[in-house]
Amino acid sequence: MAHEPPSRARRGLRSPAGRGGAGRSRRGGRGGAVAAGRNSQSDQALAWWRPAQYVRRVDQRTREEIAAELLAAYASRVPVEPLISRYHDLTLEDAYQIQLIQVQHWRNNGANVKGHKVGLTSAAMQKQMGVNSPDFGHLLDRMFWLEHEPIPAERFLQPRAEPETAFVLKHPLKGPGVTVADAIQAVDCVLPALELIDSRIRDWKIGLADTIADNASSGGVVLGSKPTPLSQTDLRLAGCNLYRNGTLSGTGAGGAVLGSPLSSLVWLANTLGARGVTLEGVVLPGSITASIPVQAGDTVTATFAGLGSVTARFVP
Repeated sequence: MAHEPPSRARRGLRSPAGRGGAGRSRRGGRGGAVAAGRNSQSDQALAWWRPAQYVRRVDQRTREEIAAELLAAYASRVPVEPLISRYHDLTLEDAYQIQLIQVQHWRNNGANVKGHKVGLTSAAMQKQMGVNSPDFGHLLDRMFWLEHEPIPAERFLQPRAEPETAFVLKHPLKGPGVTVADAIQAVDCVLPALELIDSRIRDWKIGLADTIADNASSGGVVLGSKPTPLSQTDLRLAGCNLYRNGTLSGTGAGGAVLGSPLSSLVWLANTLGARGVTLEGVVLPGSITASIPVQAGDTVTATFAGLGSVTARFVP
């Protein structure tokens, strides 16, 4: 689910305060204080970054300032101006490190990394968002919502929903060198899912660096409750209908996701593995259709051929 880093983020990241929605999960102690040394998956999630040998035009202080600005947007509900319009020399490497500064901040306040997401994998989403490459972000424990659980729309800034086939891994998957066969062996089951994407960038005016810095525009996740073994479905051909308030809003098939959601899983495992990170937990491989905007009062349902359905309900 969406998180609310403390307003102190505007003053820097050196002295984290109570989460104010991002420090302690509203569901209770599930996201309670966790020592960094005990959270091995989160440690790995932050270990992948190894600066390349090149001259940086955006220094570490600037990266921390941008991260603090994005953190403050969660709490204020006021989106920031596009980063690429203000930092012309911002590289993708800078953007990923800005993402990690925020993840470290959330971890310092008790969050746990529960998986990863791949974004912008379909031609429809790349065209809609004006980018030409996938990206990835972190899924934290506080992002997950139960199916049919009322989701307060006010926790988001500019929410949109998109249907995905979520992978639940039964054992770690580490690249480089991961093949489709390796990925298949690592998957426990597939679940129908709705990703609730959100942007801290005004009016979704994003470039690739913007969305990467903003944790790949992550907001929330709703997983369905019908697990399906990979052997019982062909994800490439699995069709999906996306409904908002009973009206069909989008259609697609799994082949829209890099040719197959499994290809997305392989890409992510190898991309993270090259940076020393082992893929674990839940993986969202990318949207099957273009995303749709949502607001309080909306009910969104995605139905997948052979996989079942999943519903998200938004309230004030």
